Amino acid sequence: MLTLKCEDLSPMQLQNYLQYAIAPRPICLASTIDAEGNVNLSPFSFFNLFSTNPPICIFSPARRVRDNTTKHTLENVREVGECVINIVNYAMVQQTSLSSTEYGKGVNEFEKAGFTMEKSHLVKPPRVAEAPVALECVVNKIIPLGDQHGAGNLVLAEIKVIHVNEEILDADGKIDQHKIDLVARLGGNWYSRVTPESLFTVPKPLTTLGIGVDALPISVRRSKVLTGNDLGLLGNEEQLPTEEEIASIQGNANVKDILDATIGDETNRERELHEFAKALIAYGKVREALKVLML
Repeated sequence: MLTLKCEDLSPMQLQNYLQYAIAPRPICLASTIDAEGNVNLSPFSFFNLFSTNPPICIFSPARRVRDNTTKHTLENVREVGECVINIVNYAMVQQTSLSSTEYGKGVNEFEKAGFTMEKSHLVKPPRVAEAPVALECVVNKIIPLGDQHGAGNLVLAEIKVIHVNEEILDADGKIDQHKIDLVARLGGNWYSRVTPESLFTVPKPLTTLGIGVDALPISVRRSKVLTGNDLGLLGNEEQLPTEEEIASIQGNANVKDILDATIGDETNRERELHEFAKALIAYGKVREALKVLML
């Protein structure tokens, strides 16, 4: 494994390694306004949600790596402590990229990028009408992280008003992850798109107490067939199968065939049972897979 000390890397090298590794990152298109009323619009992938109560999101207008200058967005939120966080989806990604162009002070990126300015309900900066979600925020605090090239400035923005395009809602009035069509930033010029094909769910052990991977038999933990994801799902089960449950799985036709075909061949028996268990896990039958593995 390549091991690097940050102190030995230039800001550009650091940026390259970190932005490629820490990805994908959600993109916020921040609209701000200065004391004279000049509107600015700029995208940031140093952005995320950090609190629900109070509702706080943070984005970071970092100092430019090449010349250590600061961005108009940072100057604006210092003058007028308000902003709108516009969430970016695939239909907006090219215009969003265009808005990152370093136009001069006073140039309106809404107009340059072809976005529609829509008056906000509470804050002075307008919101992007094309955004699937827009968050009107007041800036609680700005935390500078340094004064060198690439240093970030954390803008703690408290969400006061949420606007959601009804077209991305499901039948229950909640945001449909399939419909919102989000994009995210990676390293360099790379982006990713959240498509239905790339979506999957992970059961969260919030109300249950999983047995943990360490409770699985050593032959399962050291399996050459099962992956770390497989073990994680098995460890999320609340208890090991009982002897009765384990005995009952021998009635499964596939299990019976494996046992009959591998009499006296423990190595192949274990491998084939593990392969069958892996297939069961892929079909969501984790409990059944654990019974097979406990034979």
